Amino acid sequence: MTAGPDHALAPPGGLTPGQAAATAAAVAAVQRPDGAIPWFRGHHLDPWDHVEAAMALDAGGHHDRAALAYRWLADRQNPDGSWYAAYQDTDTGPAEPSDLGKESHFCAYPAAGVLHHYLATRDDAFRRRMWPMVRAATEFVLAAQRPGGEIGWRTAAPDTGDGETGEDLALLTGCCSVYHSLRCALALADLAGEPQPGWELAAGRLAHALRHHPERFADKSRYAMDWYYPVLTGVVRGPAAAARLRERWHDFVVPGLGVRCVTTNPWVTGGESAELALALWAAGQPGQAARVLHWLGHLRTGEGLYWTGYVFADDAIWPEELTTWTAGAVLLASAALTGDRATRAVFGGTRLPRGLEAEADGCCART
Repeated sequence: MTAGPDHALAPPGGLTPGQAAATAAAVAAVQRPDGAIPWFRGHHLDPWDHVEAAMALDAGGHHDRAALAYRWLADRQNPDGSWYAAYQDTDTGPAEPSDLGKESHFCAYPAAGVLHHYLATRDDAFRRRMWPMVRAATEFVLAAQRPGGEIGWRTAAPDTGDGETGEDLALLTGCCSVYHSLRCALALADLAGEPQPGWELAAGRLAHALRHHPERFADKSRYAMDWYYPVLTGVVRGPAAAARLRERWHDFVVPGLGVRCVTTNPWVTGGESAELALALWAAGQPGQAARVLHWLGHLRTGEGLYWTGYVFADDAIWPEELTTWTAGAVLLASAALTGDRATRAVFGGTRLPRGLEAEADGCCART
């Protein structure tokens, strides 16, 4: 599980060009001919991780394949603007729905991917084709917004065992992802010449809830994503972002290995580690970001994919799966560090619309 010789040559900003090309090609090799990108062949795909992998394809220069991934989404969008939570990959036909739940952050994320592809290619025809898809998906997601600003997690969900269903829950990580996607959707609305004042207000209400009302979200504080996602998605920036990352650094970060997925388990995961690197870059800490990304060499395989996780207490790879979304997160973090303009624009977020944000006096300001 040691890093290969090419990893030792990785520049301070991220992967070497050869490593990045190998990883992008490995993700492309998993993609189905119809554009679907499962976690790995024979498993399932979900809309969020499908988009993460598609953005990685663009970051790696596979623009035609990325466009095919978004066409797959457009072709399978439900009449209400949603997608199902999972689609099973098969060898005998198209990927079929295997989880009929509909998750808000899954349905919001294509907006971020479409904007990323447009910024990478400046393909106006693609942007115009995808705009109705983004508009319908965003309307579906915002229909789940509550009076307090938070957005429900999931529809058609089974009971959790605690007397709650997905309709009852608002997740901080999921809502942070929705906030980021909503800002991307607003950018696409501006490009389409179709102002969406309702979305602007919804973005402001969601941001206010995320920043000032943690009691409105289910307590998932043992998970690393609840720690860094407010920074990754632009909910928290500036000194507050640095303070947030510093506050629980020692709870989650295992130097030399990566980021614990859950505080209670001796398990580091590639996806969370790469996302933390991207959050660190967005927070203005590129050196620390590159350091975290460099640690992931022990999860990298010869073909350029990454193991999902490593149980350091047992010195064991677990689960033994090479996921496209883990590779995608690594590629996006590296792309931001090495100057990819589309990735920096989408995840840096400095020019993304913020919507109508609550001010101290209770009024709203468009920023």
